[in-house]
Amino acid sequence: MNATPGAQLLSNVAARLERLPMTRYQRTLFGIIATAWFFDSMDLGIMTFVLGSIKAEFGLSTTQAGLLASSSFLGMFLGAATAGMLADKFGRKPVFQWSMVFWGVGSLLCGFAQNVDQLMMFRVLLGFGMGMEFPIGLSMVSEIVPAKSRGRYVAILEGFWPLGFIAAGIVAYLTLPLIGWRGIFIALSVPAVFVFVIRRYVPESPRWLEEVGRIEEADRVTTNIEQHVIAANKGQPLPAPTAAIAIPEKVNKRALFAELWHGVYAKRTIMLWSLWFFALLGYYGLTTWLGALLQQAGYEVTKSVTYTIYISLAGIPGFIFSAWLLEAWGRKPTCVLMLLGSACSAYVYGQVATAQAPVAQLIGSGLCMQFFMFGMWSVLYAYTPELYPTRSRATGAGFASSVGRLGSLLGPFAVGVILPFTGHTGVFTLGAISFCAAALIVITLGIETKGKSLEEVSA
Repeated sequence: MNATPGAQLLSNVAARLERLPMTRYQRTLFGIIATAWFFDSMDLGIMTFVLGSIKAEFGLSTTQAGLLASSSFLGMFLGAATAGMLADKFGRKPVFQWSMVFWGVGSLLCGFAQNVDQLMMFRVLLGFGMGMEFPIGLSMVSEIVPAKSRGRYVAILEGFWPLGFIAAGIVAYLTLPLIGWRGIFIALSVPAVFVFVIRRYVPESPRWLEEVGRIEEADRVTTNIEQHVIAANKGQPLPAPTAAIAIPEKVNKRALFAELWHGVYAKRTIMLWSLWFFALLGYYGLTTWLGALLQQAGYEVTKSVTYTIYISLAGIPGFIFSAWLLEAWGRKPTCVLMLLGSACSAYVYGQVATAQAPVAQLIGSGLCMQFFMFGMWSVLYAYTPELYPTRSRATGAGFASSVGRLGSLLGPFAVGVILPFTGHTGVFTLGAISFCAAALIVITLGIETKGKSLEEVSA
């Protein structure tokens, strides 16, 4: 293949990685990243199930409770933006490790908070660690898994989010009466140590190593991956590498953040930032308050936790269906479908989430809502890292996630403010409007990336 004038051939590493079959080795690396994703989801999702208890213990108003629920997202906003740039400059692996430290320490300190101000501060620290992880995990999975499987595996990675959320509900149901919300936060700090250790076995991204000029190290890491794949594939020889792709040489000299606003990336950045903001405004504005809203509607604590767990179960088929549809139908139409489905089902749920409504209607509408909302998450995480080149992928994903955290920061607080005036119906209508706005943005500005290598999308 001949390179065009002013271009260089990229990339020996990409060509070698793209032709690898998926084996037990790549799935093991994926499993390590997904394990951290699972426990992060538990730590963040536990607030849905203990917010009512914390609100009662500290005598919080709905506005104060909404501010507490939002505090983690302030940390996630700072962590996502910081980690993305650090990972593109210093590598994925070291930033990956440090996220565990902030997450574990933050969760531990939450259990010892003496007042709501301390609890807010420690939730910010916890959120900082979780925010660090999102762009790094997305970038690493995207850069290791070949294009033919990339969308599915990133979507499955996001599937560990509803699993963690459901696990958080089960833990709250079983242990909240025994150890209280403080004991739960302390217990959830323990997995951080385990994940910190096993993450050491995840290699640095060879795509990133090659991008920053560490060619010998990139070759060594890629060779090691190839050897593990051959061993996992019972010694079968690898197919020949695919052709390299020519990209403009001059783009490598542009600052990371500036590149997000240059050429085709500017439109993608506007689309992603808007999409993340409205999607997370709607999602966290609703889910963070699910348990507390049911309690306010007249359900006792155990029933509100139980019902929230029940409806969250729909997230499992939701992300599985979304993962399949991403490769069968494409990123853009799947994203629009999940957003519009979230909007419609959230609106319906708002109409029936009262103590007078039949339980079957409450559970049924809630199942539909969680099915589409967790399916939406799968698309967001699969789509975002594909739209930027390796040199700025973590930065782009980090800032998109960070802007989304502004929405997630605003959402629970806004619910706390408007709830006394609008009731359940107004809260879920706000969520539906947010999802519709996100869908319109994707329809207008989104592009399709299905079946393309990362280098093709960014070329």
